[in-house]
Amino acid sequence: MNSTYKMTIAGCERELEMFSVNEHLDIAAFILFNDVEITEKASAELLKICPEHDVVLTAEAKSIPLAYEFARQGCGKYIVARKGIKVYMENPVSVTVKSITTAAEQTLHLGQTEVNEIKGKRVLIIDDVISTGESLRAMEQLVEAAGGVIVGKAAVLAEGDAADRDDIIFLEKLPLFFK
Repeated sequence: MNSTYKMTIAGCERELEMFSVNEHLDIAAFILFNDVEITEKASAELLKICPEHDVVLTAEAKSIPLAYEFARQGCGKYIVARKGIKVYMENPVSVTVKSITTAAEQTLHLGQTEVNEIKGKRVLIIDDVISTGESLRAMEQLVEAAGGVIVGKAAVLAEGDAADRDDIIFLEKLPLFFK
């Protein structure tokens, strides 16, 4: 049985299960899937401190519930950068990313429909956790390629050194656990 790390997120107490990234590092896993209470409350709290925006962008998959709830409570529009090109995605724009929680490199994609939705719009990029910033950087590149204007970058949690960044908005700090 893995140990846990207890924290309060948007007024909700949770015990996050600990996992080993490598022989030198453990992380407390924050998973939004199945947690409607935190998804709703974190979205409401973040919306209070985020800039006005026309559309929310997130990467597939863990942050999709957050993007949906953000859009439902706020601007009404969200877009998901997909991890694979689908047959209905014409003229895809793609960016490669290496995340701390994923073993291999991934590529994020937007189809022409999503590019059209972003072009000239104020885009708020959101994620569940920002750690190394690689996923965030990939989404920034997608917005730039699509002709959107990034008005903010937000996450529920900022992990490790990300909590020291002044270019992101977040609710709570999540420590890294060095062995």
